[in-house]
This record gives sequence, structure tokens and C-alpha cells, in this order.
Amino acid sequence: MAKIAEITTLLPPMLSGDDLAEEIGCFPLYDPDVIYADKTERLVALSDLYKVYVPSTMLSEIYSKLYLALVRSLQKKGSNLAVRQFNENRKAILQREYTGLMGGSDSFTIIGASGIGKSSTIARSIALISGHDILSIDEPLTKVIPCVIVQCPFDASVKGMLLEILRTVDESLGSRYYECAVRGHATTDMLIGSVSQVALNHIGILIVDEIQNVANSKNGKILIGALTQLINNSGISICMVGTPESAVFFEQGMQLARRSLGLQYGRMEYDEQFAMLCRKLLQYQYVRNLADITDALIFWLYEHSQGITALVVSLIHDAQEISILTGHEALDIPSLEEAYRKRLTMMHGYLQMPVRKTSGKKPGRKAGNTSRYMNTAGESQEISINDVKLMVNPERLSISECVRIAKSTGSDVVRLLMEYYAVDEVPV
Repeated sequence: MAKIAEITTLLPPMLSGDDLAEEIGCFPLYDPDVIYADKTERLVALSDLYKVYVPSTMLSEIYSKLYLALVRSLQKKGSNLAVRQFNENRKAILQREYTGLMGGSDSFTIIGASGIGKSSTIARSIALISGHDILSIDEPLTKVIPCVIVQCPFDASVKGMLLEILRTVDESLGSRYYECAVRGHATTDMLIGSVSQVALNHIGILIVDEIQNVANSKNGKILIGALTQLINNSGISICMVGTPESAVFFEQGMQLARRSLGLQYGRMEYDEQFAMLCRKLLQYQYVRNLADITDALIFWLYEHSQGITALVVSLIHDAQEISILTGHEALDIPSLEEAYRKRLTMMHGYLQMPVRKTSGKKPGRKAGNTSRYMNTAGESQEISINDVKLMVNPERLSISECVRIAKSTGSDVVRLLMEYYAVDEVPV
């Protein structure tokens, strides 16, 4: 078995902390004078917003998990056990009795809500780890693809996924494994032996995206069983990426739960990290009248995106696109409201504000300075009137905005109005 020191010479040094964030973050150059360009030029430049990548808390975990998984896989290449497994896989291809010798513990999951940036974080981590290069190993003399990414078939077809792995390897190495498998009318058992052999020789990590497809198919457990067999026969690490509904599937049995140990992420909370994301994105403005980056604007973005990164980007992009096309030329609440109403129509049912008053009493001055708040994790916590004040900009807060925020947070609207307006209570 190769030593870790020898393996890591094939890879860039492992990064962490600020060094990792600085290396992996992506912030396209922004020319302030672009706002004076014509509409076409500004609309084209606006697409740079989709290139922005702001490192999040899940970055360091995903990066280190993938880096160490690749190291473990490379360690097994060329070992005595790998040579023995090579001979066993030959028996599988010839449809003889064979044994998986490499072990079956190198699988893990990355599960998170759709649109929070899982795939982009994985792609950027892999690019940083491997540099998009094919690794050349001397002992044994072979070429290794650091990471092969495939999608789980919509019907969880085992044969479909195995053929897709071969096709992806052929694209990288210029080989003909897929063509030979199709021409030879390989059975599923033969394909497992063939793919195991290819993985043993040429794959570092296998990432299976959209793994939630197994939850809605009768072939789901069969596909997971095939992936387990692939681990046993090849020694590679397999990462399964999907949405929370896949977690429900894996919890059905101990043998499935073992394969799903890994990382889980939810939507972003309304905190400083979300505010930082918004500030970075709002620096890319292509309308003539630049908007101030206020707390009220950031709160509006959270309220209408529920912490889903992809929706924040879409709202800021589409609001500017609409403003440029209509001549409004401002990134403000009205333009954002129009983008939300016209472009995110199908998402409205999924974006109900998760804050509500849990007390059955009507809000009033005697209710005290706190109310109950339901955060995105479904946990009830107290929020004070001072916390609500942090969400808004007093210079731009209208009465209707006060009422809307009070309803959203379950706060006392009278107390909130009194912070910004002269309010006299008249007995009725």
C-alpha cells in the first residue's frame, strides 16, 4: 500500500480556513463604469452574477471530506490486495464465482436542500484538489481520474448507471470501455465486474449526483446494493449527493443507513453569513441608479428566498434585468417584487415565510417586549423588538412595511411603529 506522503505528492497541498476560502472564492471583475454602457452590454455583463461564488460554512467540510476520500482511494491502487481484486474482477467479467476483497466502508453522502450550492461547492472543491488533471501513477503504471461525476438515472437503473460510468471514463481517457460493453451485450453482473475493474485502475472518487431518485423507484435498494458491491470490488470512495428526501430512504434500514453517513445541510439562516452573501452579490449592480445595501433590502431577500442561495442570485439578477429592459434603472424593492411575482411564480408555494406567532393571543402592548419566532430549522425561539429593528432601515421604513414585518415576525405592530413614528393611543 502506498504511503500517504507518496500519495499527497500527486495532489496539491490540502488547504483550510482563510487560505481555502481565498483560493476557491470567485468574484468576477466589476467595472463601475459599466452602468453608463448601453442596455445590451449591461445585460451581457449582468450574467457575471451567476459566476460569483461566496464560500460558505459547508465548503471546508466538503473539501476536506473529498480530499481525504481521494487519498484513501489512491492508497489502495497498486497494493497487494488490489492485485488480488483485479483477478477476482476478471472472474466476474467471465461470469464465474468471485469475491469482493477491498472492503465496503468508503461511502458517504452530502445531503442538502436544492439550490443551496452543493453541486457548485463539490465542483469547485474537486477542481482545486485535482486541477482538472489526470493523475499519472508509476506503480502500477496507470492514469487515474481524480473524480468521476455521474447522475443517478431517473428510474434508478443499475445497468444505465454502470454504462454511464464507463462512458464518462472514456470521455476523459479516450478509451473504449463503453463501446465494448454495448457491443458485447454485457449483462448487469458482467458490467459490475467490468466497472469494478475500470474503477480499480482509473477512478479516484465516484460521485453519484441526484441520489434522491432512488427514493421514488422500486429499483432504489437494488442500485444502492450495486454501489456497495462496486465499493467492495474496487476500493474506491463513493459519494452520494441528493436532497433531503433521500435521507428518508436511507433511514429505512441499518444496511442503508450505514451507506448514508456523511454531511447534511439546510437552508441558510438569517444571520451575518447570509448578510455577507447578499452584500457580495449586491456589489454587482448594472442599473444606472445604484442601490444602497441596507438591512431592509437584505431582510427582503431572505424573506423571499428563505435562505436558498440560487434564489437570492436569481432575484438580484432578474430584478436588474427587468429594470434595465423597462427603463426603471434601479435595484429596489419594487423591482425585486416584480421579479419575485413574474419570475418565481412556481416557487411561491415553497417560500412561505416560516416565522409565525405561536401564542394564541392577539399582539398588544401588554404582551411584553418579546414574541415567538419559528426559524428555518423549525425551532421556536424568542425575538425581541430590538431584533426586529435590526431587520429594517429606519430612514426608509414605511407604515405598510412596519405592518408587514410585524405580521411576519409576530411582533407588536404598535411598538414597532412607535420606534419610527409619533403614535397616540386613543381609547375607543
